[in-house]
Formats: sequence, C-alpha cells, structure tokens
Amino acid sequence: MFPKGLIVSSQALEGNPLRNSEYLAVMAEAAVIGGAKAIRANGYEDISAIRKRVSVPIIGIDKRKDETGHTIITPDIDGVARIIDAGATIIALDATVQKSSIKGDPYELIRKIHERFGIQVMADISTLEEAKMASEAGADAVSTTLSGYVPGALYAPCDKYVPDFSLLREILDARLSARLVAEGRFWRIEDVKKAFDMGIHAMVIGKAITNPMAITTYFNSVIEGDVK
Repeated sequence: MFPKGLIVSSQALEGNPLRNSEYLAVMAEAAVIGGAKAIRANGYEDISAIRKRVSVPIIGIDKRKDETGHTIITPDIDGVARIIDAGATIIALDATVQKSSIKGDPYELIRKIHERFGIQVMADISTLEEAKMASEAGADAVSTTLSGYVPGALYAPCDKYVPDFSLLREILDARLSARLVAEGRFWRIEDVKKAFDMGIHAMVIGKAITNPMAITTYFNSVIEGDVK
C-alpha cells in the first residue's frame, strides 16, 4: 500500500547551508523517529545517504532544469533508473501538461516505470484534469505538489502559506482510483487536520519541517504582520 499519513520531504537547494547530503540524511532520520511514514528526496547522492539511515519508503525524484531555467521533476526513464539504484522505492514525477524540451509524455512514463521496475508512482499535478489523466495512466497516487508552481498559474503572494483546498476537494469528489496526497504550502496544524478530515490518504511537508531558512521567514512574517 502507498504510505499513509505524514511524509517528510528532506531537500535543500543551492544557497541553503543544508545543501549537503549527510545533513539531509540526518534530518530524514530525525523525521522518521518523529513518525514520518516515508521520506521524499531528490537525486542520487541525497537518496543514497538517506537510505543508509532510514528503512521507510523513499519517494525519489530527479530534479533537472531545462533551457528556460524551469525545474522539471523526474523527466525521463534514465533519471528513474538512477534514483531507484540509489534506494528510492517510489518514484514521483511531473505529470502536468506543462511542456519542456527535457520532458516526454508523463503518462507514458508512468506506464514504463510500472512495466520496467514494478514500483509505485506518484504523479505531481496542478489541476483536476492532470490528476484524472495520471490516475487513468495507472499512477498509484496523485499529489498536489505543483498547484501554484506551474508557469502561468502561480499562486498569489497572499497564498504563500495557504494550501489549495479547492483542488483537494475537486480530486476527492472525482473519486479517482489513485490515492490523493496533499502537498504544497502546509504550515498550520489546523490546515493539516482539515486536509485529513477531508479524506486525503497522505501529506508531504517539506519546508515547514526541514528548511530552517523558510521556517524563520514564516515566523518573521507573522511577527511583522504579513501573515495573520
């Protein structure tokens, strides 16, 4: 069964002092001790380091930038093979309709992963239609990871700390065969509870748990009155 409950993303971009595979592995281990049911991680080095410290499922991704500078999540089968070799047991990929020179048909990629590797796939989507297409292609789970992060459909500044509950409700009402995973802009306990009360299967939280820079920015925004 796809992991149920809280999944923690342990990632750090360049410019973050935590951009070190061993640091991220230690944070992942701490998250598992705290009750995380799975870890989401990026790239061969990070996943390899994390696998040495945890036994829970690792949702692996292979982030790459295209020529426009846009980041694509696991665009091809070669990247899938690398992160499986590193220790990933579930693959997450960009299943939006957003085009990129380094990205093929995500729904065909879902099928290829199942056929070649026999492991579960989580489709990162931004709309209900994308969730439907991913589910029809055989995705084991769909995640709202990319809601508000696709060029042309970015979240408003006032929604920086507000999850897309409307999209969660649409997907739940559609009763897809894929499990629903909530991800994106979850910062408040009440929002986490609301999402699970709605009926989601799992939730991925990253910045609010494993990014001290983002956490500090959040608390400062409350102190300075930007967030009520």
